[in-house]
Parts: sequence; C-alpha cells; structure tokens
Amino acid sequence: MAKTNAAEFLHQVRQEMSRVTWPTRKETLVTTGMVFVMVFIAAAFFFFVDQMLSYGVRFLFGLSQ
Repeated sequence: MAKTNAAEFLHQVRQEMSRVTWPTRKETLVTTGMVFVMVFIAAAFFFFVDQMLSYGVRFLFGLSQ
C-alpha cells in the first residue's frame, strides 16, 4: 500500500467529507425523538417484567405479605 503525505491525506479526507449526505435538522429531531420513545418503551417493558419476576420469586419463597 502506497504511503501518502499529510497534505494528500487531508485532501482525501475533504473529498470524502464532501460525499457524505448529512441529515437535515428535521430528520435529526425526528430520529432523536424516536430514540427517546423506544428507550421509554423498553424501560417500561423491562420494569414490568422485573416486577412480575420479583412478585413470582417472593411468592415462591413465601415472602409476600
């Protein structure tokens, strides 16, 4: 593999950066909102499962009051 000097490397980096398709502000906000919604749904699901397992373990060991 041929070695490139620093100037050539920076030139190649600028070329690659010009090819990147950056998301719009609206796309970024919508995606961020969806991430928060999915995190909330996952947290609620795991909280519910944890509560049910906790109840089951307490019931099996006779610790429920």
